[in-house]
Amino acid sequence: MKTLILALGNELMKDDGVGLKIGRLLKEKGYNVLELGTDIFRLQTYYNGEEKIIIIDAILSEKFKPGEVIYLKDEEVFEKLKAEIRSAHFMGAVDGLRLLITLDERLAKVELHFIGIVAKEIDLGMELSEDVKKAIPKVIEIVEKIAKFSSF
Repeated sequence: MKTLILALGNELMKDDGVGLKIGRLLKEKGYNVLELGTDIFRLQTYYNGEEKIIIIDAILSEKFKPGEVIYLKDEEVFEKLKAEIRSAHFMGAVDGLRLLITLDERLAKVELHFIGIVAKEIDLGMELSEDVKKAIPKVIEIVEKIAKFSSF
């Protein structure tokens, strides 16, 4: 089962860049990573029929502490992110993904995974907060478990 990792975020806005930084680390390890920045709609152009999609992004939440890692799968992604957690972007990546799935039948049967890292600081700058930096190994471990049975 082929896997595509979507690295989201804005690396000029401190913790919001964590998805991109993790994506680059995974790419160095040989994973199939697509850096989308804050434009989830680019997925439609670069999607090649992968059966699994793993999204990595910073999230905002009052319920969880900065640096906490939230893992959601399939329909839970749309339910939980809408109710409890917000994307750090104007139009949430999850809302955009829902729209893409509706418009592009190729995405309708994808096994969807979302890994969110609760941001501490979303402000101008390129440095991650210590809380978010500490979460990086855990995110990589989760991605590797999900992708374990995938071929690239």
